[in-house]
Amino acid sequence: MATIHVDIVSAEGQIYSGKAAMVFVPAVQGEIGIAPRHAPLLTTLKAGEVRVQPAEGGDELGFYVGGGALEIQPQRVTVLADTAMRAKDIDEAAAQAAKQRAEEALKNAKDQIELAEAQAELARAAAQFKALQRLRKTPTA
Repeated sequence: MATIHVDIVSAEGQIYSGKAAMVFVPAVQGEIGIAPRHAPLLTTLKAGEVRVQPAEGGDELGFYVGGGALEIQPQRVTVLADTAMRAKDIDEAAAQAAKQRAEEALKNAKDQIELAEAQAELARAAAQFKALQRLRKTPTA
């Protein structure tokens, strides 16, 4: 079976490195499925979940990314995340609190800049919470 090497890194360090049969990432214009020998591509990521199907089989691995960049080469995928963590490391209480703070900031926004910042924060918090909800259904790294 063909495989593709996956690296997920953030400012905090490397989160994951390994071979995969398939990778799914939250690109700005929609989710991208990446298989071995994918055409080269550079794009930006939105906050969401990166899912990795390990080459050796087994359970799909989940990772939260808070945005960033994606580079695809035929034999390598590199996720350069603004922030990233293993889905199993997400703190449910902190994710819920962040979502509530973002919703409150959205209600209290006084100008377009505050509104845009609150919307972006709400999108990140919602994506993190969604990754956590999905985690309850599948194992993680």
